[in-house]
Amino acid sequence: MGRTAGSRPTQPRPAPTGAPESQGFVDRNRLYARLNGAVAQHDTPPPTPIFVVDLDAFDANAADLVRRAGGKPVRLASKSVRVPALISRALGRDGIQGVLAYTLREALWLHEQRLCDDIVVAYPTVDRGALAELVASPSAAAAITIMVDDLAHLDVVDSVRSSHAVPVRVAIDVDAGLQLAGQHVGPKRSPLQDAVAVVTLARAVQARAGFRLVGAMTYEGQVAGVPDSVPTARARSVVVRRLKALSVTQLAVRRRQVADALREIADLEFWNAGGSGSVETSSGDPVVTEVAAGSGLLVPTLFDHYRSFRPVPASFFGLPVTRKPAPDLATVHGGGLIASGPAGADRLPTPWAPAGLHLTGLEGAGEVQTPLTGRGAALLGIGDLVWFRHAKSGEPFEHTTTVHLLSGDRFVDAVPTYRGCGQAF
Repeated sequence: MGRTAGSRPTQPRPAPTGAPESQGFVDRNRLYARLNGAVAQHDTPPPTPIFVVDLDAFDANAADLVRRAGGKPVRLASKSVRVPALISRALGRDGIQGVLAYTLREALWLHEQRLCDDIVVAYPTVDRGALAELVASPSAAAAITIMVDDLAHLDVVDSVRSSHAVPVRVAIDVDAGLQLAGQHVGPKRSPLQDAVAVVTLARAVQARAGFRLVGAMTYEGQVAGVPDSVPTARARSVVVRRLKALSVTQLAVRRRQVADALREIADLEFWNAGGSGSVETSSGDPVVTEVAAGSGLLVPTLFDHYRSFRPVPASFFGLPVTRKPAPDLATVHGGGLIASGPAGADRLPTPWAPAGLHLTGLEGAGEVQTPLTGRGAALLGIGDLVWFRHAKSGEPFEHTTTVHLLSGDRFVDAVPTYRGCGQAF
């Protein structure tokens, strides 16, 4: 990770306004020229697929997340980044502090690399090997907080240690789903749905030797992770916005009740909440002390249609045209980087630049080839690059060891991903 990766451009490119599609053909074709121009400056072009992060957009998005948080710190969700240089860059900005990791092994590695000394693991772990490393290291145990929502999680920790000399920091994950007409709307995470259940677990944590209750978490995924202003689904978007409003109102009451009850048991250091799509509402809750965000830095296509913010796409991957099956078709090599989640068209990568390209209905995005149609396809020749956006943030970097960092019209660095560092979490 070179010095350039951790520095900021002195004059960042201003962020375009409006949702990405509203930027239109002109802006996407300007991006096409900018990316291709950066590639052309190399005597030997980087191997494809070429993964690129636009630092100007990344910095503009980081500033916007901090602004939206309204003075509360933003904890960086590393799952949505997975590039150490970019994690370091974000943490170097005022208003972004601490990491929300997605595995304990990742947290241990980030601490070992001295990237962060304030790490919360967002999900419970039963990785006994990683837990054994945690309880054997006073410095790691002081920097890392594990997540629990069941006594069994404490049992796993105790199963790997012979003494309680190194206390383990614990946060409780409280369900943040919407309870509506007997149905649960939201991610299926914690079983702790009311103050009584949370207090019962909190008392057990405090009573057990070797554990210290330091935080709480409520992730309202049905607010943070669902677009609510989709031009092609206007009726559904209205319903989504109503469900989000109900969720925010209901969750504010639940958080207050749980927080009041926990105050009698422990003096919490933090209450984490939200995600990139709910920064304003999450930070607006007086119980919440910090908000989580990560996808809002790189902006995958699933984050294109939110009323609350207008981010700038910052992450792209380029694939070469290797075939012209017909004058109005162009086939690129590779492309099948499908996002996790429910199978559907919204999980497919989007051909973004040049503008006017579309996947075909029969082949979609393939592992070895992806045919493209649309008005832009006729203008493409063999060897030309097509630039795609992924549906989810962070996930494309599992497919590469290197990310090229773009500033202005040139690549200023090439940095390793987790995979490039020999890590697979």
